[in-house]
Amino acid sequence: MFFYEIHEGDEDLGAAVLVAHEERFEPLEFFALVKKARALLAGSYEEDSLAEAIANELARASGFIHVTDELLVASVNVDETEEGTFLVSEDAGDRSVFLSSDDDIDTTN
Repeated sequence: MFFYEIHEGDEDLGAAVLVAHEERFEPLEFFALVKKARALLAGSYEEDSLAEAIANELARASGFIHVTDELLVASVNVDETEEGTFLVSEDAGDRSVFLSSDDDIDTTN
């Protein structure tokens, strides 16, 4: 199985989706497939983002698997310590997002 990533947005905030395929595509070949899907969608899609819409189109038209949260079976946090290593969720459909910032934020309020 080979994995491919589709990014959308700028460096500060954006979306990325993964698609997988049993066949290995050269980067330029995958790029051509993405551009074809993007042109086909032409601003008319129902997904939350263009990247998700393209991933779904690649799944429909070219046999890719759009790697979504629904396919996530388990999430595990790992750490150098035993306490920091734990199962994040056992519930299907749950998703955790971890954010960090270099800014000094006053968390006392």
